[in-house]
Amino acid sequence: MSDKSFGRRQFGAGAALSAAALVASACATGSTTTGTTSNNSSTPKVRTTEGTVRGKLENNVAVFRGIPYAQAPVGTLRLQAPVRYAPWSGVREAFDFGPQPPQAVMPGSTANTANDSDEWLTVNVWSPDVKASGLPVMVWIYGGAFMMGSSAQPSYNGTNLATKGVVVVSLNYRVSMEGYGLITGAPANRGLLDQIAALGWVRDNIAAFGGDPGRVTIFGQSAGAGSIAMLLAAPAAHELFQRAIAQSVPTALQTPELAADVATVVAARAGKQPTMADLTGVDPQTLADAAAAVSKNIAQYQDRWGYGLVVAGTEFGPVIDPDSLPESPYKALARGVSKDVTLMVGHTKDEYNFMITMAGGTDKITTEQIDKALRLLPPVTDGPQAYRAAYPEADDKRLYQIVCSDFLFRMPSLRLAQAHTAGGGRSYLYEFRYDKTPTGAAHGNEIALVFGLIDTEGTRTYGNPPAADAVALGNQMQADWLAFATTGDPGWPAYHPDTQPARSFDTTSTTGPYPEHPAQQIWADDPLDPLPLRHN
Repeated sequence: MSDKSFGRRQFGAGAALSAAALVASACATGSTTTGTTSNNSSTPKVRTTEGTVRGKLENNVAVFRGIPYAQAPVGTLRLQAPVRYAPWSGVREAFDFGPQPPQAVMPGSTANTANDSDEWLTVNVWSPDVKASGLPVMVWIYGGAFMMGSSAQPSYNGTNLATKGVVVVSLNYRVSMEGYGLITGAPANRGLLDQIAALGWVRDNIAAFGGDPGRVTIFGQSAGAGSIAMLLAAPAAHELFQRAIAQSVPTALQTPELAADVATVVAARAGKQPTMADLTGVDPQTLADAAAAVSKNIAQYQDRWGYGLVVAGTEFGPVIDPDSLPESPYKALARGVSKDVTLMVGHTKDEYNFMITMAGGTDKITTEQIDKALRLLPPVTDGPQAYRAAYPEADDKRLYQIVCSDFLFRMPSLRLAQAHTAGGGRSYLYEFRYDKTPTGAAHGNEIALVFGLIDTEGTRTYGNPPAADAVALGNQMQADWLAFATTGDPGWPAYHPDTQPARSFDTTSTTGPYPEHPAQQIWADDPLDPLPLRHN
């Protein structure tokens, strides 16, 4: 592989990348950014290691969109690790978001699909002052079940956070089959390798935008939070960030056997085998559509892939891989990997309400679904009895939501804090409990509050105009996220296994013992091993 390929020149061929954490090796230029120009004009310019970019001044924030951090992963680079972008001469306009990675187009999607460019691997930067120095940096990693997503989504606009004194970065990474299909002859976890490459770009360039490369906080939600868990575990990523915020860590990590079988099924929908020789000539959108078709009918693979993927609604996730992710983050963190990184991690109270709403609401929940979830998900002999005893006032549909929430997000998030603490790291735990919305405290409902966008993007959730207590809660969460990014302390006690302090974000936010104790007891002995192949 060329010495321009991220990860291998610096770390050796065995470090092809770590499921969300392989450091992008420095390019031959070696230096960090080489200078900036004025932020006074409406089109500020910044010189990066690859060339000069021109952005826009919006609400007194310098905004640069669609800056490529790696070459388009097509042609000879198709299904390969990301390769550093070639330098350019002159000034490159950074006014528009880059195109989204190939994925099934979702109804109501606002991602940038009008651009025919293959340059999916881009970053965006919001800076309060490109002439500043040493500002804290917050790098956002989007979710989307490892099948979809784009940094162009309006709900990820970094302007509001940037006005409060941080440099905000968001990034695109490959999803679906392009990013996570386990393909013979291709490196595993390519979407996560993209994230590593983008973090390498941040390390090399963020000083020119006013940021401090030694004070980087990565934050993300859902698949983005899962990616952060993998980044914490990946040896090659350890010096790319100093703090991490994981919002709703999913159950997603797969064994190689499961991932290989998933890739075989998806490739077969396109009439191919999951090999480089067979797939490099297939249009990326064709593979994305094939993956979406499998996801739509994922229940038919339950005996083969397990009920967990049915609950998750996606067949993709990071995979255990000797080069990029040799062990799960729970095992890695418990033995002290990334103990110098400060972690904030949490989940929402009613996580699975989002999925239930997407599937048609509680009226669509069947007795068969309830029975399967209570029998197959809990790691105890009698799951139905355990949950009914733990939640005696909950009806069966409520129990279905609780057990699915525990399996998919709540317990993985809690256990990440526990593992990190056990390994000598410092963790801060929280639960989002504000349920004055049509979906309660559902998966993703905190994002608009964190970004300060409830008066523009979240009006249907929080009211139009938004409720006063929602505005106050958003201000509090922004302050805590910013405090963590700035100082490493969000304002409540760090997690301790004896007292289990956790912040509860609600109409009145409080700090006390972790509130989901009944579920924690049921899941206490679950090792959270990678999802296995059940039957082939």
